[in-house]
Amino acid sequence: MSKKLRIAVIGAGRLGSLHAQKLAAFDDVQLAAVVDPVPEARHRLASALGVRAAADHHEVLSQIDAAVIAAPTRLHHRLALDCLAQGVHVFVEKPLCTSVAEADNLLVTAQDSGLIVQVGHIERFNPAFQAAAAHVRNPKFIEAVRTGGYTFRCLDVGVVLDLMIHDIELVLSLVNSPVKRVDALGLSVFGGDEDLAHARLEFQGGCVAVLSASRVSYDTARRMKLWSLRAYASVDFAARTATLIRPSEALLSRRFDIGALTPSQIEYYRQRLLEEHLPRQRLSFAEADPLALELRDFVDSIRTGGQPRVGGWAGRQALAVAEQVLASINTHIWDERGEGLIGPLALPLRRAVPAPHFPIPAAAQAIGPQAVAGGR
Repeated sequence: MSKKLRIAVIGAGRLGSLHAQKLAAFDDVQLAAVVDPVPEARHRLASALGVRAAADHHEVLSQIDAAVIAAPTRLHHRLALDCLAQGVHVFVEKPLCTSVAEADNLLVTAQDSGLIVQVGHIERFNPAFQAAAAHVRNPKFIEAVRTGGYTFRCLDVGVVLDLMIHDIELVLSLVNSPVKRVDALGLSVFGGDEDLAHARLEFQGGCVAVLSASRVSYDTARRMKLWSLRAYASVDFAARTATLIRPSEALLSRRFDIGALTPSQIEYYRQRLLEEHLPRQRLSFAEADPLALELRDFVDSIRTGGQPRVGGWAGRQALAVAEQVLASINTHIWDERGEGLIGPLALPLRRAVPAPHFPIPAAAQAIGPQAVAGGR
């Protein structure tokens, strides 16, 4: 076996912990360190995996070949630049950065240095999505829903960069056409950023994608529906299931005229219309671990010099469309007269002091988004 690749995980939160556990199980990887400014977080994870704990990434850059960055989004650009400057390949959790300008700066630096940048758009490695995408070429309509409850993570970005960007990147991987128009709206419920959003993307090639995301939902859903001229597929990312419907040749060639059916034929088709002309099948595929697959792709790309499935450019393109969605959200007018409420803060801020019967707990007063540090 060739020399083990030395990789550090920067950020010991939930995602960083998952990355570290997967990397520690790779035979050709040495998990060199866990880095996090929060002592309890880094020591907990490092002790569990038997690796070094470091408070600052600068302590380990000279001793590693690659790094996985699972820190808050606002830190991605600086951390990745520091790694690239020391000749360290980077895997950056989505979103790549907080802005396209930051992403472009990173990509130019990586290109000049000949280093790999991979972005953690994990759904591209979901076997259900891969199975469905193989059957729905050149989709004409895409609908995606991604909802869940408030997790108190990723507080430095809104739901577009937290959740919707998953589906934006998936759509861009399917549609080989530039975005022509973006219309979106969103609402902030708990903070300054949007907590729910709805976007409509129109592509020059005619495809339309409708995306919904919420982190203030009672229901948890991660679904996508794909329509092409010859097939329809639905994907459940959480359950990792995919269903395919292919119209019959009679429908595709427009030889089936439902208006010309005789009474006896109508009676026949009452029970058999869908199964004969829109047959449905559940796609089968091998079970897979998407997180392990994307990390394996990162390691293999470094070893072979090839491009990862979701490289820096793909992450940058998803971020560019996300910026268009956010721009539309921020300029959405909620008043037909064009006055008053605009953007995600459509609910007016009440300037009220909590009364004695509605106190703010001392713990809540001491903890806010600005106090959140360490990994995601």
